[in-house]
Amino acid sequence: MEQAIQFFRLQQIPVLEPGQAEYRQAIATSNLLFRFSRPDCVVQPKNAAQVQTIIREAKAGSIKVTIKCNGHSYAGHSTAFSGISLDLRGMKKAELDMKAMTVTMDAGCQWGDVYEKLIIGNHDGFIINGGRCPTVGVSGFILGAGLGPFTRSFGMGADTLAEATLVTANGSLITVTESDPPTSDKGRLFWALRGAGGGNFGVVVQMKLHVQKLSNRHGMVVAGRYQWFPKSGFTDAVMATMNAFYATPWPDKLTIDTTWICDLRQASNEGGVRFNVSFDGSKGEYDRLITKHITHPELQTQLKRRVLPEKSTRFLYETLVAQWLEEAERAYPSNKTYELYSSFIFTNSSPAALATITTAIRELMKTFRDDFKGEQVNFLVTWIHSGGKASERQPTDTAFFWREAVFHTYVTVEWADKWMERDMRRFLASVKKKLRPLSLNGEASFVNFPDRDFPTKFHERAYFGGNKDELRRVKQMWDPDGFFRWIQGVRRPGDPEEDEVGEDEDRTDKLASEQWGSQWKHYQVEDLEDDFNDLADLGYGEDD
Repeated sequence: MEQAIQFFRLQQIPVLEPGQAEYRQAIATSNLLFRFSRPDCVVQPKNAAQVQTIIREAKAGSIKVTIKCNGHSYAGHSTAFSGISLDLRGMKKAELDMKAMTVTMDAGCQWGDVYEKLIIGNHDGFIINGGRCPTVGVSGFILGAGLGPFTRSFGMGADTLAEATLVTANGSLITVTESDPPTSDKGRLFWALRGAGGGNFGVVVQMKLHVQKLSNRHGMVVAGRYQWFPKSGFTDAVMATMNAFYATPWPDKLTIDTTWICDLRQASNEGGVRFNVSFDGSKGEYDRLITKHITHPELQTQLKRRVLPEKSTRFLYETLVAQWLEEAERAYPSNKTYELYSSFIFTNSSPAALATITTAIRELMKTFRDDFKGEQVNFLVTWIHSGGKASERQPTDTAFFWREAVFHTYVTVEWADKWMERDMRRFLASVKKKLRPLSLNGEASFVNFPDRDFPTKFHERAYFGGNKDELRRVKQMWDPDGFFRWIQGVRRPGDPEEDEVGEDEDRTDKLASEQWGSQWKHYQVEDLEDDFNDLADLGYGEDD
């Protein structure tokens, strides 16, 4: 490793090592489950040529590389525990071409960097089909298919991908495009990148997306947010309202995401639902839709009152941040909690099936509240509204298989004290036991809402469905030696599918213990001082 570090420095590639303040900042994570992650070094390339150099040297030395675009992976897949953390955040150039109706983005951009191009240019009425949360990295979002506020209007984020440039496992720089013949090697790689591209076939360094035009002729978006906390919690009447809401065939122009909240840090409520609205139409049209489909008087009134028509540039600049503030804050290293996630994919073709799902969630929230009363814990169930244009393609048109999806639903359990991990894992295991059979095919999950505890025999089917085998063939074609290998990556044909032993709760403290054990072998005094400072910042070791 030391030889590789010296080589990178000779090539004028920025390298950070343990003991440097910049290193600590570069590896910082908000999820305390990964608090002891310590890669051997962080490498921060400034251009594609430097990425090529890094990959060639790492492969020659059999050094593990973990790709980090912005570090927003729920399951810590962009967090390096050893080897090289390939930190692309220094590559942040974005160029907007309104004549060609495209935007070209370096891999280290966040969506806020890209939306800024529309905002500065006052391009009202145009949208880049990116993420809801402006702090999310563009690469991971698109390569995992991408669910945005206008997915229902324009398809998945990956459906608007025009071309991608990447560094392959042998260090070559190639560009694949939507015009490549589908059966060609490049065409098959382009297909695979749209939904399964994250860390599997190479390091994407640049992408080009098509810019979309809104249907509102004034360039307006109707958007808002409302948090509904019924006085008596999830009564039968509230449940009937939510069941009807999920069963409604909303028009493609309307997206309403919802989050069921069971936050025991707030003892004053019995749970509630957050609504985030994005509508490509007029306020009058939106109000008529709410009147038609929402019969609960209070909810109908508030869903009309808590939205505003605004220029699309203002929506990108201000409203998305306000709607997804908690999501953005969760990504900040300064806001540290322990977090676990899992996800499910639902349709709304059967009202009875929807009622089964929501009933299960209500029961789980009651159990959570009863079992953990007084604890600093949080249980969230977020329903991301999909369908519409995203469902018009066939499952095999791109690597993203689950085209039937109307709701991509992810579950979050969050806690403050490390001693709660076993209880939280056990609770999440009960959530998965109830909801997994109700997910599409009894297995479906969204790769951008990953569950780190999926068995290796299961994750490819869960994320990629019937596209699993073709993805493996593409993997063999572009990464025959399996250099890009990670815990939930696409495997090559014939690769072993070894399972880890143990249920979810048996993994308690496993990550932290392994990270601590591996780093202790090569720790220096200055590293310990840095970590003691980190612990002090979290309140450990302070006098009462």
